[in-house]
Amino acid sequence: MSREHRCALLAEAERAELIELADACIADGAQVRVLVGPEVGCVTAQVREPVLEQRFLLGDVLACRAEVELAGHRGWAMRLGDDRAAALAAAVLDAEAQCGRPRTAEIDLLCERVAERRERRESQEWAELAPTVVAFEELT
Repeated sequence: MSREHRCALLAEAERAELIELADACIADGAQVRVLVGPEVGCVTAQVREPVLEQRFLLGDVLACRAEVELAGHRGWAMRLGDDRAAALAAAVLDAEAQCGRPRTAEIDLLCERVAERRERRESQEWAELAPTVVAFEELT
C-alpha cells in the first residue's frame, strides 16, 4: 500500500479507531515528537466531475493537519474537520507504518476496513441513484 493511499484511508477512518490504535503504537514507550502540532485551517477542495473527468474548484473546506516523528520516522496526516486528536493519531499511525514497527499490520487492516466501508457506501449511493438514470434514445 502506498503512503498516499494509506494517508487517504486514515483521513476517512473513525476517530475512535484511530486513537485506540495510536495509543497502542506508543504504549511500548516509543519516542514521539510532535513536529507540527494539529493545526486547523481551510484548504481548497478540487473535484473531478465523472462524465468528462474535468477538474474544478469546489470551494474551501475545514481541515486539520499534524506531523510527528516516531522512532526516527516522520508521519503526516490531514483530515477534514477540526478534530485535532484524530489528526494527531493518524500522523502517529502513518509514522508507525513508515518505519515498519509492530503495529503496521493492524494499520493495514484498519485501512482495509475503511476501504471496504467506502466501497459499500459508494455502492449504496449508486443503488439509490440508479432509478433516477434517464436513458436517451437516438431517433434515426
